[in-house]
Amino acid sequence: MKRIGVDVGGTNTDAVLVDGADVLGAVKTATTEDVTSGVRTALRELAAQVGDAITGVGAVMIGTTHFVNAVVQRRHLNRAAALRICLPSCASLPPMVDWPQDLAALVDGGKYLVQGGHEYDGRPLMPLDEVAVAEAARQMRTDGVRSAAVTSVFSPLTAEFEERAAGILRAEHPDIQVTLSSTLGRIGLLERENVTILNACLADLANRTVKAFEEAIAESGIDAPLYITQNDGTVASAAIAREQPVFSFASGPTNSMRGAAFLSGIDDAMVLDVGGTTSDVGCLRAGFPREANNVVQVGGVRTLFRMPDLMSIGLGGGTIVQAEPFTVGPVSVGHRLTQDALVFGGDTLTLTDIAVAAGLADIGDRSRVATLSGSLVNRTVMDIHRRLFETVDRMKTDASEVPLLAVGGGAMLAPERMDGISEVVRVEHHAVANAVGAAIAQVSGEVDHVFRDMDRDELLRVAEDMARAKAVSAGADPSTLKVVDMEDLPLAYLPGRSVRARVRVVGDIGETQPGGITHG
Repeated sequence: MKRIGVDVGGTNTDAVLVDGADVLGAVKTATTEDVTSGVRTALRELAAQVGDAITGVGAVMIGTTHFVNAVVQRRHLNRAAALRICLPSCASLPPMVDWPQDLAALVDGGKYLVQGGHEYDGRPLMPLDEVAVAEAARQMRTDGVRSAAVTSVFSPLTAEFEERAAGILRAEHPDIQVTLSSTLGRIGLLERENVTILNACLADLANRTVKAFEEAIAESGIDAPLYITQNDGTVASAAIAREQPVFSFASGPTNSMRGAAFLSGIDDAMVLDVGGTTSDVGCLRAGFPREANNVVQVGGVRTLFRMPDLMSIGLGGGTIVQAEPFTVGPVSVGHRLTQDALVFGGDTLTLTDIAVAAGLADIGDRSRVATLSGSLVNRTVMDIHRRLFETVDRMKTDASEVPLLAVGGGAMLAPERMDGISEVVRVEHHAVANAVGAAIAQVSGEVDHVFRDMDRDELLRVAEDMARAKAVSAGADPSTLKVVDMEDLPLAYLPGRSVRARVRVVGDIGETQPGGITHG
């Protein structure tokens, strides 16, 4: 099936047309302030490049920085109410207790704690106080708050109270959009609640963004469904992406890693993605990014949900270089690279100019950097190589030599050799690996659950069945599903034989028939 992959970065918006294992066309355009017009431009240029090959496209997959940028930049966020089902426990630390003050003040739509929740084994802690939930809903309606984040104690084990609370909220406040923590986070109340509130305050932006992407696809004359790429190298349908925008927070680097694996044929390696603004380093395992198992901060907010294990530094093709005093970054010209860099007629010295002067790249007008000091060029290149090596070395988990896949528009900045790296591989189409990764993305299903009094084989089988069911409901072809991550952890501090199991499966997108029914 032909697919179009689009990745929106801080500097460039890339688009590719992929048919099976072949990349039929690729374009790189400047990211625009509103993002969506840049997507329109990329799709238009891709269609012009490939001609009739654009017909028969089965899906358009877009990776976007819209949502994480909104949190980091404190822009385009709506107010969201936090409803925690927990009393009489978990009342000492209120919702958003550890948030940055400016962000909390911007999105705070009220905090409500009501009776309810469950024990670790699924037993009710207390009955849900439905009257209190209804009162909270009426107050939200009075306050003009149209988005709510519902978090219940141990809801990843049983979402019964969250689902009931959502029904009450919608009955009392029909215009409200509800996010349930059980659909997003893992076990751990505060971090799960945090990501749920973040998701809720992105509700309006998610609706506008997905609608704009759908309009851009239609205006390009492409008749294909839209999918949004996610943090784990998979995609979600437009409908699911509207409900869960937080799952696309780190999709850009993830797309690059998946694209690197696809283009190189190497499934286990380190990946260095040098973009226009940042360089991201991650680790591929079985063709997918290694997941972070610790708390990840987004815009200063502690979260614990499905995120790739990445390390980023402010170094890319648009990074600004100063001779006196000598500094490299972290400030970047961003999407203005083709206007501001010296080789493009601008007046700002960037790492792209250094790469051209050093003979690492042939971009723009080389004569405009001919007068750069050789010592400055060499010093800058050595500084880049040192910082990239240190970042790669910190992300390795052992001393064994592994391949390094260098991708991104700034891949020419990567050194030819590194200690601890068996070879530096620069793959074909490396500049658009992110868009390729988007185009080949699959659908996933994940479960994180505590099981009691079950044999290990039995509980892992049950967990896998639960993950497969989630993947199929998200649009995966059941015949293509495979397990990519499975772990179990005995919980010695809990009574009985308690085991926490996490299983993730992935599969190809199923064939969607009219009416939204997916068949393998």
